[in-house]
Amino acid sequence: MSEANYTGVYADLTGKIINAAIEVHTELGCGLKEDAYEAALAWELAHRGHKVLRQVPCPVIYKGNVFCQGDEHPKRIDLLVDDKVVVELKAVCSKHPVFAAQCRTYLRMLNLPAGLVLNFGFPSLKEGIEHVANPKATCFNLQNSNTPGSESNNRLEGKSCN
Repeated sequence: MSEANYTGVYADLTGKIINAAIEVHTELGCGLKEDAYEAALAWELAHRGHKVLRQVPCPVIYKGNVFCQGDEHPKRIDLLVDDKVVVELKAVCSKHPVFAAQCRTYLRMLNLPAGLVLNFGFPSLKEGIEHVANPKATCFNLQNSNTPGSESNNRLEGKSCN
């Protein structure tokens, strides 16, 4: 399946996220720091009925081994919406390929199929929207186990898409 087709897996949800981001950008404009847009977008999405997690630790997984547990996480996802879509926020007036690469890495580490890079640094948010896909992902949902030593502790557990 091509990356273009794979972004359609959560097209409805990513469309709703983009609509909420446009609302935030229309209200706040450009020129603020990233954390202001993060807070406003998280509020807007929650207000619209979505589950929103902010600054989610992203595990580093290498050859099946999970590194950087707990507070050791070197990277944090700006927003995770409905346990399905990674949203990476920026507030700079330029595009850079590393933004999508960073989002794609998060998707790969979490085994999720769809992400967005939303850059609020442009006068029009439409210039700063980028869809990112992980075509190798299967359908997964987050599950946190509080059992110490559990293999699924702070890991993703597979769930059927049906």
